[in-house]
Amino acid sequence: MHELILLRHAEAQPAPPGGEDAVRRLSGRGEQEARDAGKWLKSHGVHPDRVLSSPSERTCATATLALAAFDRIPAIQTSEEIYNATPGELLALLDQHLDARTVLLVGHNPGIERLVALLVEGRSDEFRGMPPAGLAVLHLDGALEPGSARLDAFWSP
Repeated sequence: MHELILLRHAEAQPAPPGGEDAVRRLSGRGEQEARDAGKWLKSHGVHPDRVLSSPSERTCATATLALAAFDRIPAIQTSEEIYNATPGELLALLDQHLDARTVLLVGHNPGIERLVALLVEGRSDEFRGMPPAGLAVLHLDGALEPGSARLDAFWSP
């Protein structure tokens, strides 16, 4: 893997009383944020060849809407491990996809923002910096390990 794109799901509607978090849908604003994230990726020449997403409604919808900006759309692979994942769990999952050139991982905070911090800074303590639909584009020059990535771009709506 040479490039890793980390995308936090776009703005979601609140869960209804007694409703499950995993079935929360994107808000109207969230739908536009997801489309804008895809347009940004395309306009900057960043094209994933593998897409991993949490199975939650809002992450799958974010991935689908963002990928709509591209002519050639890779299949979205959902993975239960992404939902509520720690940075270490996300690294273990990504280790299984090292054969891909560019991976897009669509997930949740705090896992996504902590993974950015771990890969770029070498530590994953209380880092706060990934708003809904925020994107981090990381360049990797070798092993996928703490402090091994360079932050090439950051975008948020």
